[in-house]
Amino acid sequence: SVKVSQSYPMFVVHVADVGVDRETGKVTILSYVAAQDVGLAVNPTLVEGQMQGAISQGIGWALMEKYIFQEGVMQNATLLDYRIPTAVDLPFVKTILVEVNSAGGPYGVRGVGEPPIIPTLATIANAIHSAVGVRLKELPMTPEAIFWALREQEKSK
Repeated sequence: SVKVSQSYPMFVVHVADVGVDRETGKVTILSYVAAQDVGLAVNPTLVEGQMQGAISQGIGWALMEKYIFQEGVMQNATLLDYRIPTAVDLPFVKTILVEVNSAGGPYGVRGVGEPPIIPTLATIANAIHSAVGVRLKELPMTPEAIFWALREQEKSK
């Protein structure tokens, strides 16, 4: 017989405050808070680091990371050309660990490294919308994309 494993949900809530330069479209993340049900945090410092790392990756996907192909050849295949966030681009991420033991994990732990990536993209998009009133639906939300969305917004007024 085939044993089917039980799925145990993970819960995460993110909030971001951003500044958007209307002249250039550049986004500055002013503050970022993430609350997550982590089950039992055996090592809270490592759990926070996993959450902060995932959010950093999500910020990169949201604002800058993009493959550029020309005639089937990747044009930005090195770290000199493929933009990823650095310490200058990232805010301090405040983490809130919610500890509700999971029935499915050993000692009641839950996965913590992957769940924070998912809401980061929408959190940044929603924060940009709240800041300047434009809704971006494609990633990455580069300064150029925001600049043109703001110009379209001005035309429709």
